[in-house]
Amino acid sequence: MSTLEVRTLSDSIEIRADEGDGIKVSGYAAVFGQETRIGGAFTEVIAAGAFRNALDRGDDVVFLVNHVGLPLARTRSGTLTLREDEHGLFIETTLDGSDPDVRALVPKMKRGDLDKMSFAFVPTQQTWDDSGDMPKRTIEDVSLHDVSIVTTPAYEGTEIGLRSLEAFRAEQAPKTQALRRMRMRRRLMD
Repeated sequence: MSTLEVRTLSDSIEIRADEGDGIKVSGYAAVFGQETRIGGAFTEVIAAGAFRNALDRGDDVVFLVNHVGLPLARTRSGTLTLREDEHGLFIETTLDGSDPDVRALVPKMKRGDLDKMSFAFVPTQQTWDDSGDMPKRTIEDVSLHDVSIVTTPAYEGTEIGLRSLEAFRAEQAPKTQALRRMRMRRRLMD
């Protein structure tokens, strides 16, 4: 029997209030090609296409907090949508703003106490490379169980935020401009 594994891996997740009572959540629960250390024993990377079969099968995936508790959304009920693209595993949902569990999350997300994501899976296809100093595992196919907002991620590249689209874009603009300036400086120096 395969063991359920939990990995945190995400790009930015955007959360914003809907016109009604909903809280819209969208972003990446998993990003392809990002390597991380797992328990100091090996490194791991998620291969592009690793979620394709799970999505085609219609694995029943729940949206949780720290991989426990009652679901905030679920693929089977149609309240959670997942798709795979060239970047990773993209999630979308509109959480019920009247749900006490959702209302408890919002202030923690505003403060930045909950700002990462994770996913739980059973690997169904994987490869190992023992040629380096540390073994490297590549996850190629999974049975997907949940996506979660978490306090302690395995992949530090994850984030989740509570913000409006306009505030998110305004926050990203200085970072994007600084990155452009750095690239220009490097080109001038080359």
